[in-house]
Amino acid sequence: MEFKSNALYLIYNRGNNSQKIFFNYGNYLYFLKKIEKYLLKHCDLLAYCLMPNHFHLLIETTDNLKEESINKAIQIILSSYTQGINKQEDSTGSLFQQHTKSKLLDMNDPLFAATCFHYIHQNPLRAGLVKQLERWEFSSLKEYLSLTKQKLCNQDRAKLLFDLPEKEESFLMLSNQVIREEVIRSTFEF
Repeated sequence: MEFKSNALYLIYNRGNNSQKIFFNYGNYLYFLKKIEKYLLKHCDLLAYCLMPNHFHLLIETTDNLKEESINKAIQIILSSYTQGINKQEDSTGSLFQQHTKSKLLDMNDPLFAATCFHYIHQNPLRAGLVKQLERWEFSSLKEYLSLTKQKLCNQDRAKLLFDLPEKEESFLMLSNQVIREEVIRSTFEF
């Protein structure tokens, strides 16, 4: 993957053959700790969602981005996470699809970028895992609604970039708006 300075990217991957990558509550937390430790020194995390068989990250790269730093961070995250899961599950081999995907978002199209931001949070609802967005434990939506102490996302930057409301109830209402299927299909291709 190629990353430019001062740019927005969607980063996503899923389990081999769409298999599960998170087996219990602790696995999700372990993955988030790896993101915090390895990725956040190279970019701002604006949104994330961890699903049973895949993950989505929305990042903004810094102006002093070093070539390959984000690739290396993602490689370390996925490799070390896979080692931990293989040990836990008494298995071997790859956990994730071979190529993690990234998509550069046009910062001159803030509506599209905001749509991607909200889609990430809608993922568990669309998959039928919850009936309300705020019920999914492993997405940054809980951070934006102040329902968790965890603070991985640069909320101030996201609010500026995506024109997000300050009031939590307004933010949740906006997050629940319907997103056209063709936008989703054209953006999130595994």
